[in-house]
Amino acid sequence: MNYNNLPPLPQPQATQAAPQQSEWSLTAYMTQVMRKVYVKMFLGLLVTAITSWLVLSSQSLLLTLIQSRGLLIGLCVGELALVFTLSMAINKLSSPVATLLFYLYAVLNGVTLTPIFLVYTMSSIALTFFVTAGVFLAMSIYGYTTKSDLTKFGTFMVMALIGLIVCTIINIFWANSVMDWIISFAGVAIFIGLTAWDTQKIKQMAQETDEANAGKLATLGALSLYLDFINLFLYLLRFLGNRE
Repeated sequence: MNYNNLPPLPQPQATQAAPQQSEWSLTAYMTQVMRKVYVKMFLGLLVTAITSWLVLSSQSLLLTLIQSRGLLIGLCVGELALVFTLSMAINKLSSPVATLLFYLYAVLNGVTLTPIFLVYTMSSIALTFFVTAGVFLAMSIYGYTTKSDLTKFGTFMVMALIGLIVCTIINIFWANSVMDWIISFAGVAIFIGLTAWDTQKIKQMAQETDEANAGKLATLGALSLYLDFINLFLYLLRFLGNRE
C-alpha cells in the first residue's frame, strides 16, 4: 500500500554529545549506527517479501484478503497507527518494543502489498525491485557522502509530497489518466529526493545521539528509509510493471 501521508522523520531526544568512548571515533560510531539502520531496513523488506509470499501461497488467505474489503481497510488503518506510534512516541518506547513494532508494520505491509502479484507479472516486479534497489543505493550514498546541506531541498520535497497527496486524493474522484501519469512521475522524483535527504538527516542525528538511544534511532531511520524504498518501488512499478 502507498503511504504518502506519513510524517517526516522526527528527531529522538538527544544528549548534548555523541558517545565519548576513547576506542570509538565519531566517524566509526556513525558508521555503526548507519549499519544498524540498513540492516533493520533490509530485514524489514525481507519480512515484507516473506509475508507476501506466504499470503500468495495460501489460497484461503488470498481469497479472504481480496473478498474482505473491511479486513483490508482495517490492515491499512493498523499500518498507519503503527507508523504514527513509532514516529511520534519513539522516545517513550524501549528499543526492543520499537523494533518489534517496526517488524509488525513490515508484516502488515506485506499482507496489503500482496495484490500487486495478481496484477503484475513476477518478472516485471523483480525488474522493478532491482531498479529501485539501484536507484535507492545511489541516492542513499549521495545523501551520506555529500557535503551539501540538503535541509532546504528536503523541506521542498516534503512540500511536494503534501501536494502529491492532495493531487492523489483529487484524482481518486476525477480519475484522469493524464493526471495519474503526472502523479506517478512526481512520486518517483519525490521519493528519490527524500531518500537522499532522509539519509543525510539520519547521519546528522547519529552525531547528536548517545549510544543509549542508538537502537531507537536505527529503528526510526530504518522505518523512514523503508518507506522511501517501498513508495519508490510502487511508483516505478507503474512504469515498469507488465500486467498479467
